[in-house]
Amino acid sequence: MDPQLYEKIMKGTTTVGVVCSDGVVMGCDSRATMDFFIASTVARKIYKIDDNLAITVAGSVGDAEEIIRIIKAQNELYKMNEGRPLSPKSAASLLSIILQENKMLPFYVQLIVGGVGEDGPQLHSLDPIGGVSEEPQFTSTGSGSPIALGYLEDVYKKGALTKDMIKNVVKAVSIAMKRDAATGNNITVATITKEGYKEYTGKDIEKFLA
Repeated sequence: MDPQLYEKIMKGTTTVGVVCSDGVVMGCDSRATMDFFIASTVARKIYKIDDNLAITVAGSVGDAEEIIRIIKAQNELYKMNEGRPLSPKSAASLLSIILQENKMLPFYVQLIVGGVGEDGPQLHSLDPIGGVSEEPQFTSTGSGSPIALGYLEDVYKKGALTKDMIKNVVKAVSIAMKRDAATGNNITVATITKEGYKEYTGKDIEKFLA
């Protein structure tokens, strides 16, 4: 992989994932950039895969959409055969294999896979060639990630509930938007618990910023 190309493609966004006692909270901005050009202000960067599983994406839009199509199809096949959706750990392992098998012509993406499995809330981060790390507390990707991580280091509390951590995820992305030019426009946050997937946008987000 060309390091300069990798840096150029991966630089613009902020996505965040946080592990809570009852689930995970995931958040992102909505700005898509091409070098210094703002290509879109409404880019989707968090995807529901199933009621128990979601993925955030950073990097090439086309590559991200293809990865999401693949994992959604694999999840449906798994449900047909096993009667239940993929767990976050299984989804991360499958994506790791797919990315590793394509490392000669890689998908230019960074992924956060989060949700609730049989072992409870889980969060995994993946790099473009299949490196996968389980994140026991929180993680972030994109050019605004150092800013978001710095804030989360200060406010994260182990054992917190998702309802209490939503505001911190919103704030982490909001702070990144103020300092990182490639992060901006709108914030989307999702919670995944045993009750399912719930997404917050627009006026719901404004309440957490008040």
